[in-house]
Amino acid sequence: MKKIIALLLALTMVLGLAACGGSAPAATEATQAPKADTPATEASAGEAATIKVAAIETGYGAQMWRDVAAAFEAETGIKVELTTDKNLEDVLSGPMQNGEFPDVVHLAIGRPAGLTEQLIKANALHDLDNMLSTTIPGETKTPADKIVGGFTETSITSPYGDGKTYLAPMFYSPCGLFYNAKLFEEKGWEVPTTWDEMWALGDKAAAEGISLFTYPTTGYFDTFIPTLIASVGGTELWESISNYEEGVWDTPEAQKVLDVIAKLATYVHPNTPAQANNQDFTKNQLMVMTNDALFMPNGTWITGEMRDAEATLTNDFAWGMTALPGFDANAAPYAYCWFEQAWIPAAAEHISEAEQFVAFLYSDKAAEIFAASGAIQPIVGVAESLEGENKVFYSIYDNGAKACMGAFAAFGEIPGVTVSDTFFAPIDSLVSGSITIDDYANLVKTNSAQMAAAKLS
Repeated sequence: MKKIIALLLALTMVLGLAACGGSAPAATEATQAPKADTPATEASAGEAATIKVAAIETGYGAQMWRDVAAAFEAETGIKVELTTDKNLEDVLSGPMQNGEFPDVVHLAIGRPAGLTEQLIKANALHDLDNMLSTTIPGETKTPADKIVGGFTETSITSPYGDGKTYLAPMFYSPCGLFYNAKLFEEKGWEVPTTWDEMWALGDKAAAEGISLFTYPTTGYFDTFIPTLIASVGGTELWESISNYEEGVWDTPEAQKVLDVIAKLATYVHPNTPAQANNQDFTKNQLMVMTNDALFMPNGTWITGEMRDAEATLTNDFAWGMTALPGFDANAAPYAYCWFEQAWIPAAAEHISEAEQFVAFLYSDKAAEIFAASGAIQPIVGVAESLEGENKVFYSIYDNGAKACMGAFAAFGEIPGVTVSDTFFAPIDSLVSGSITIDDYANLVKTNSAQMAAAKLS
């Protein structure tokens, strides 16, 4: 009880902040499974508990979660009360402030309201080491046996650097620069492998009225910037910058990163900043499909997200994806590996059953259900069964690209300072010309020093 009260005191502040964050994409009505006749808190001896599971509804849809919940119930007898919603932050923040916690949540970091980040800062997540060693219901293996190596040791899944996993890696997506492969074929253009080639192509495209670059929203730079950093100085430079190492932004390597950001801003389609919001971001994505811009940063979910728009095109179109250009033609390119996360609140009522549910998410049955909706998990061997576009996208690491993973290190509350507002959001202003690259660099250096002082460890 003391633990829950302490969490509530911390969460009252941080969830209040989260609830005031940017809006998510247009909401749909929450989907809930019928509640059990007997609440879990009143279950008699021998009765199975009812766990509450909340999952963000994304482009993969909600039906897969209903099917996985039903499969889990059939396997274990544990009932699942499921909530899915596109605006899950809004659905959860109020009840959590009142002490009503789901048992399992699927909600990645990097969402507009930053709810998961706020819970990390409040030390309000249950560690998942026991879950990783739990035998998956209906199988003989554990999640640790099946998850691809490296995913549970990133700065995202292990945010405190204490060797424990707090967020379970879920649907993953190679991220890179997406483009219209048919346009390149028609023009006879080669996909650039170096930044010098990229600038040359940008000038060639501009002569035909095509911008080199666009982006859905500045939030998509959360994969672009780490990858750019890694392409300059490898994962070592990314590790230094993401941990706010003193003086790292004054190094020649970091200056190369700033130079690319500054030059790239001059090649962005002029309409991009005005449409870089949660209501109009698909208009920016459509630019690549209608040949108004060549490249945009994105992940493999883009194909499903823009499927309806693709059906309305009058030009030839086919998705292409490439890793970020490098500075040396002989260096291996990098492509960010973005993945979603599931977690268990520290104040969850049914910890043991929640661990069983998260473990079940890595079962062959659940993986098959998720994959049918295009949601691919980092499970050993899963990519071998993919076909079509996904097989092309997910083979990027087999074709020479190195994976960049992780996120900026978690830090305590700093009034007015967030990762997004420091590294990503100012790019709109850089593109529009209201700030200079020096302004951007000074903001990054100033805020990184504060983040270093408040870093959680």
